[in-house]
Amino acid sequence: MSDLSANDTLFIRNLWDERQAARLSASPLDLLRYRSNLLGDDLRITNVGGGNTSSKFELPDPLTGQPQRVMAVKGSGGDLRSIAASGFAVLYLDKLEALIARYRGEAYEDEMVALYPLCAFGESRAAASIDTPLHAFLPFPHVDHLHPDWAIALAASANGAAKLEEFNRKYGRRIVWVPWQRPGFELALMVRKAVEEAPGCDGIILGGHGLFTWGGTQRECYQNSIRTIDQMGAFIQEHEPRTNRPAFGGAAVTGVVADRESAIAAIFPYLRGALSSHRRVIGHVDTSEDALTFANSRWAEPLCALGTSCPDHFLRTRISPMFVPWDAATEDVAAIRQRIDGRLVRYREDYAKYYRSFADAGSPALRDSHPSVVVIPAIGLFGFGKDKGEARITTEFFVNAIHVMAGATALEEDREPDAVVPQARHPEQAGEFRTFHNYVALPRREAFRVEYWALEEAKLQRMPPEKEFSRRVVIVVGGGSGIGKETALQIAKRGGHVVVADANSAAAQESAAEAATLSSEEMVQSAALDLAARETIAAALRRAVLQFGGFDAVVNTAAIYPTPDPSTPAEAVWSRTLGINVTANFVLAQEAAEVLRAQNLPASIVLTSSANAIVPKSGSEAYDVSKAAINHLVRELAIGLGPLVRVNAVAPATVIAGSAMFPRERVIAALKKYRIAFDDSVSTDDLRNTLAGFYAQRTITRRPILPIDNANAICWLAGDLSAKTTGHIIPVDGGLPEAFLR
Repeated sequence: MSDLSANDTLFIRNLWDERQAARLSASPLDLLRYRSNLLGDDLRITNVGGGNTSSKFELPDPLTGQPQRVMAVKGSGGDLRSIAASGFAVLYLDKLEALIARYRGEAYEDEMVALYPLCAFGESRAAASIDTPLHAFLPFPHVDHLHPDWAIALAASANGAAKLEEFNRKYGRRIVWVPWQRPGFELALMVRKAVEEAPGCDGIILGGHGLFTWGGTQRECYQNSIRTIDQMGAFIQEHEPRTNRPAFGGAAVTGVVADRESAIAAIFPYLRGALSSHRRVIGHVDTSEDALTFANSRWAEPLCALGTSCPDHFLRTRISPMFVPWDAATEDVAAIRQRIDGRLVRYREDYAKYYRSFADAGSPALRDSHPSVVVIPAIGLFGFGKDKGEARITTEFFVNAIHVMAGATALEEDREPDAVVPQARHPEQAGEFRTFHNYVALPRREAFRVEYWALEEAKLQRMPPEKEFSRRVVIVVGGGSGIGKETALQIAKRGGHVVVADANSAAAQESAAEAATLSSEEMVQSAALDLAARETIAAALRRAVLQFGGFDAVVNTAAIYPTPDPSTPAEAVWSRTLGINVTANFVLAQEAAEVLRAQNLPASIVLTSSANAIVPKSGSEAYDVSKAAINHLVRELAIGLGPLVRVNAVAPATVIAGSAMFPRERVIAALKKYRIAFDDSVSTDDLRNTLAGFYAQRTITRRPILPIDNANAICWLAGDLSAKTTGHIIPVDGGLPEAFLR
C-alpha cells in the first residue's frame, strides 16, 4: 500500500508524524497508543468511547523469557482519544486462538468472555472487551474497528451491499460485506471466515454496525482507516445531489421561535422533571443546524420511531428518541408541556411492551423506561444522562445517528429495494429489520439482546456507587469566598454539578475553576449575581437551566455587614442591609420557585442566618435584625413553598477564615475593640487566626468556626439526608450559650 500524503484525502487530514512515530518505535504498545489517539481525536472517525484498535507483536514471556506472540487491544470502557498504554489489554495470541476449540456455538458465546482474563499476558490488568476475538482472529498485524458516520450510513442502508460493490469499483477497493450479528465470539468467527473467503480484501463493513480496516504496519493501518473513511464520505456526498430532494423529505415546520433561548428556558426544566420520575437526569441541548434540520423535517417522526442502527449509538440513545411535535408559530409553551406529558406516557408504555416482548426468566430487570433523547421542532435535540458529560455525549451520538440516516437516505434509489435486506444473516430475519427510505434500523429483538445483555448488565453492576450529589445541580450564591466557596467545593467533591454565583465575578470564576478540578469543567459554571438586582438573579438561574436543564438546590451564603461612614444616615444603612440580607433572599426564592415548580421534583433552599440573630449587641443593629428576619423568612418560605421545596438555614457564629466580610481593616478594628495585642506587620490571615482564636474561647467547644463546618451543615440540608427537615435553622457556632435558640 502506498504512502498517504496530507493531500490524498478530501475531508480527513493525515495527522501521522513520522518523527513522533520514530521516537515511539521501540515500544509497539506506545505506537499503538499513538495511532489510537490520532484516530480518536476526530469524531468523524469514531465516537467517544467507541471503536477498538489492536496490534499483534512479540514480547518476552515474563516467566520463561522466550518470545511470545501477543495482542494488545483497547480495554473495555476505554476511549481512543485519551487512552494510555495501560488502557490496552495484552493477551497471549495462542491462548485466544485456542478458545475456538472451546466454543460451543452462538447460544453459549457469552461463556467465552469469562475465559478472556485467563489469556492475559504478564501483569496486564485492563479488562478485555467483547470485541477482543474479532481482532484476534483477523490475520493482520494491526486492526482498527471504527464507527464513522459515513461507514455506518452504508452499513445501515437497505441497498448497502450493492452500494458497497459500487464503492469498491469506483475506488479500486476490496471491502467485504458481513451481515448483522451482535458483537461477540460468533461475529469474530464470521469476520474471520469472510476474510478467508475473500483473499486480498482490505476492509469489512459490518451490516448495521461499523467498519474494520487493517495494515501491515501501524502507519499503514492508520492510513488505510482514514483513506477508507474519507472515500466513503466522498461517495455518500456525491449521492446527495442525485436524490434531487431536500434532506429528510424537507421541512414540515417552517415557523421559527422568535426567542429560542427563552423557549428552551421555559421547556427544559419541565422536560427534565418529567424524565426524572425514576431517577434524576442532567440535560444538554443541541440547537445546531444538523439538529434543527432533522427536528423540523417531515421524516423526523418516523425516523425517530425506527431508532438507531449501530449498537454504539443505541446504547446511548435507547431504542429510539422521543419526538414531540410543536408548531412554534401557532402554539405556546403550555401546549408543548401538555404534549410532552402525553408523548411520555406513550413512550413508557411502548418501552414496557418492548421489554415484555423479549425478556425471559434470565433477563435483567426492567430499567428506566424514559427516553434519553427528545426531539422537538424549532428547538433541536435534548439529551439526558447521569451527568453533563453523559448528556452531551448522548446528544452527540444522536447527531451521529442523524448523519447516518442522512447518508442512508441519500443512497436511496428509485427502484424498489430487495425483499431481503443485506443486514439479515438469515432470510427468516428479514422481516425483523424495519426500513424507511433506505435507512435500516436495528431490529427490536437485536436491540434488546444488546441493551439487556447479561454482559452489559454485569458492566453496569461494576460501576462505582453514585455519590451524594450525583445527578443534582446546586446553585451557590456567595460562592466566591468563605462559606460559599467551601460549599461549592464540597458539592463538586460529592459528585454534584455546581453553579458558583457571586457579585465578584472574578472570585466566582476562580472558585468554579477550583471546583472543576474536583469534578469536571462541564459540571461547573460561574455567574455574576448581584443580590440587589433581580435581573442578575434571574439571569444566573437561567444560565443554570440552559446549561443543565434545571437545578435541585439553591444556597445563599452572601450578605453584607455594614461598616458605613459615621455620617451616613441610619435609614440608608438599614435600607441597604435589609434589602440585600432579607429582601434579596425572598426574591431569590421567588425566582427559583418558578423553575422548581416546573421541574416538580423535591428541592431545597438553604439560607444563611447568624448567631447574631439571637444575641443582641451594640453597633451591629442593622445586620443583627436582618439575620433575625432571615430566621422567620425561612419559616414563611418553608410553608409557602412546601411540600415540594424544603427551606432551611444555617446560623454560624463569626466565621473569619476566608470571609469577604472580614477584610484586614475590619479584623484590626475588632482586635482593637477587644484589646487583643497584635503585630501590624503580620499577614491578614495571621490576624484573622488571632481574632478567630479569641472568638472561639467564648464557645463551649473552644474551637474556631471554619467554612467547612458550615459547608458540611449546608450540604446536609441541601441533600436527601435531611428530606424530613424544613423550616429550621441549624446553629454552627461551637456552642454559644447566649445564642441557644429560644
